[in-house]
Amino acid sequence: MCGIVGVAAERDIAPLLLDGLRRLEYRGYDSAGLALLDNGGLKRLRRPGEVARLVEEFERQPLEGEVGIAHTRWATHGAPTEQNAHPMFAGERVAVAHNGIVENYEAIKEELTTGGVVFSSETDTECIAHLIDAELSAGKDLATAARDALARLKGSYSVVVLAAAEPDAILAAHRGAPMVVGLGESENYAASDIAALLPVTRRYRFLRDGDLALLTRGSVEITGAGGEAVERPMVESEFGPESVERGAYRHYMQKEIFEQARAVRDTLLPLISGGLPDASMFGPEVGAKLGEITAVHIAACGSAFNAGLVARQWIQDYAKLPCTVEIASEYRYRPPPCPPNCLFLAISQSGETADTLAATRAARERGYRAVLALSNVATSSLVRNVEHSLLTRAGLEVGVASTKALLTQLAALAMMALALARARGSREEEIRSLTQEAAALPGLIEQLLEMDGRLAELAGNFRGREHVLFLGRGPMWPVAMEGALKLKELSYIHAEAYAAGELKHGPLALVDDRMMIVALAPNDGLLHKLRSNLEEVRARGGQLFVVSDPDANLGHEDGMIALRLPAPPTALQAPVLYTVPLQLLAYHVAVQKGHDVDRPRNLAKSVTVD
Repeated sequence: MCGIVGVAAERDIAPLLLDGLRRLEYRGYDSAGLALLDNGGLKRLRRPGEVARLVEEFERQPLEGEVGIAHTRWATHGAPTEQNAHPMFAGERVAVAHNGIVENYEAIKEELTTGGVVFSSETDTECIAHLIDAELSAGKDLATAARDALARLKGSYSVVVLAAAEPDAILAAHRGAPMVVGLGESENYAASDIAALLPVTRRYRFLRDGDLALLTRGSVEITGAGGEAVERPMVESEFGPESVERGAYRHYMQKEIFEQARAVRDTLLPLISGGLPDASMFGPEVGAKLGEITAVHIAACGSAFNAGLVARQWIQDYAKLPCTVEIASEYRYRPPPCPPNCLFLAISQSGETADTLAATRAARERGYRAVLALSNVATSSLVRNVEHSLLTRAGLEVGVASTKALLTQLAALAMMALALARARGSREEEIRSLTQEAAALPGLIEQLLEMDGRLAELAGNFRGREHVLFLGRGPMWPVAMEGALKLKELSYIHAEAYAAGELKHGPLALVDDRMMIVALAPNDGLLHKLRSNLEEVRARGGQLFVVSDPDANLGHEDGMIALRLPAPPTALQAPVLYTVPLQLLAYHVAVQKGHDVDRPRNLAKSVTVD
């Protein structure tokens, strides 16, 4: 992994490939390269580091061609060096760019080495290039050679292939990792993400597992897993080139934080009808049976997992249903018992998270009443591979650290919990009141964003810290987990989150005058308990940073920095609203430390390998 672009055109495409790589930088990577077919021969340029380094080298050594592929690599097998950067060559006959992991590459490499093949890299991808080269040498055409070679691979992948033997074509293939074909006028494209292609087309065909596409300037031929010709529907994207522009903002993450009020409003609007949650959000089949649901299982990763933990509280509080939340990478190996009429929900911003996709495939075999996807991308693998989906409307999210995607997930999950509660006979007046609370969130988020300057000032208290503890109780615990995740992702400060009552059961040993503790203190029934936890910290010299309701009466004590929300949120609103200042805090700490907040080190936007 991480980013793939391919173009077949009637013009020099090197600038298109480089621009496509720039537009995929947000996904996270550590080297970049491109390969072009020029007068029947393959030419290649690769560099470790940022795309800018590749562009500089390209300006010194320009390449030209009308058919080519490019890649940004996030290292899995082999260090991020030039020799390990994609595209991988087999001689100067075959070039391959690849996302995913070849799980049986060691056996394939041993077989090829025994047969006399000399490898020039440490990657699993180079095996693919040599396998295809061997099949081409046996007299097969590119499509047949690629299909036969790829059939030998274990694991998920998306690949694009060039072959000197067929200089007018690009081959694209997909199993597990995402791949999309873009349709143009006298040119066609392949990419791992439509963001790479937004300036050149809005028309796409999404490949399904096992599909293989042969692209030339004037045609796209797609064959299915069995080699049969198939027609995949053409989808017109709602995103334009402006979706990946920063505008007046310094960073994409900053722009996306400030888009959250709009994104939450757009997400809530189609989920509410007549002042109540609209059960049709799930589709007619599930919506008509919501009252029969007896339990909910949720699987997700990262920030989406934290959203699931908040949803568990809402589902249990409002719908009175048992709810289990599993880390998707663990679900396959330790699935919870599946009671009758249980609903399974998979949450993924991109809809391409490998672990979440695998958990969903496992869930479909386990007898759930319905398997539901919550995603921000209507054309994603997750949405296309389940019968029922609930869509957020965050728009394209470029920053690796999730912000507006998370808040729209919380908004949708709140409405899902209320829809379940309504279907199970909760009083309509109560559900209507809670729905109004949810509908008020966009305006309240706008008020919170006015605290940006204050949070930039307070962020200076974190710059010299090496460790930070986040504390919360009840639904504030997963919000604390999200705050710790954002701080560690962006600032590289070690941050952990605990349910505040656990402080005395171990973490208190870490507290001294060098430790910063971030506490979330809504004025609820647990505030008096949290006060006791904060006193334990103060008694040991820890520095407290408390985010609280304006009526919580916290922040006058020594050793405590207080940030008060503009207005007291309700229990439903609090998890959403307390998340926003933690996002802004992490952003400003990272900026003040000089970090790349849009592309944190070692991280990728969409984790498409497990």
